[in-house]
Amino acid sequence: MTAINGAPASRLALMSIAAALATMALKLGAWWLSGSVGLMSDALESFVNLGSGIVAFVTLRWAEQPPDDGHEFGHDKAEYFSSGFEGALIFIAALVILWHAVPRLLLPQPLDRPGIGLAVAVVAGLINLFAALALLRGAQRLRSPALEADARHLLSDVWTTVGVVAAVALVALTGWLWLDALIAIVVALYLLWVGQRLLRSSASGLLDPAWPADERAALDAVLDAYRAQGIAFHAIRTRSAASRRFVSLHVLVPGAWTVQRGHDLLESIEQAVAARVGTVSILTHLEPIEDPAAQDDLRLERTAPSAGNDT
Repeated sequence: MTAINGAPASRLALMSIAAALATMALKLGAWWLSGSVGLMSDALESFVNLGSGIVAFVTLRWAEQPPDDGHEFGHDKAEYFSSGFEGALIFIAALVILWHAVPRLLLPQPLDRPGIGLAVAVVAGLINLFAALALLRGAQRLRSPALEADARHLLSDVWTTVGVVAAVALVALTGWLWLDALIAIVVALYLLWVGQRLLRSSASGLLDPAWPADERAALDAVLDAYRAQGIAFHAIRTRSAASRRFVSLHVLVPGAWTVQRGHDLLESIEQAVAARVGTVSILTHLEPIEDPAAQDDLRLERTAPSAGNDT
């Protein structure tokens, strides 16, 4: 796992935990002062933030461990467990909000001291905003799905706070008590949408997705430069595992080349790809371009020959 200014990604998760503790205390206070079910929904999301931050910290520490005998390609995929767990927590929080908000929609209740509650909620929202922006910058630099999930969730919490604050202010100005519960229900539905996005993203990551279009285009641009020199490629496959990227490809060269010349070419290709797309694990396979069998060798898997083909 790469570090920002020498600090590993797990340090950023500690920032998320600190922000969650601070905003949770503030929002619970705002709910207690006002009695607003909307502010209650905002406070419950802070519990989700805290749980998500803790899980992100644990999984990032796990992902930062170097490869070992049992995990020779590293532990990077552990990050997807964090985003999946966060999605599940968001679902639970949304259901709890709906459980409290629907009865209040049918039987609205007046708010107590809404002004103080709003002021406290605004402070909590600003803390989340600054933490989310810092996490998002770190996630983009480190290519960390765990940090990105945490940052996106904190940003959604900021927008939730904005909506809740607006609703409570309108209730105080208009006396429409039902609006407080209605906004809480809208917040819950929004959280359900955020939760399913995180769950889908986590599941996709565990399935080894191919590189995004821009990175694949960068890879093809590097290979095109070698194709112009008469080198051919096929069986090109890419995959991503959290912050790490992998690519395998077959390189077809004249069969008369020496092993040294072929090796030097592969080293050149690997360095050129890394220079274009960043740190990457590359597996290359050299084949003679004149051999028809090499032209048809597009598979990654190898199987034992059948008995009828034994010679």
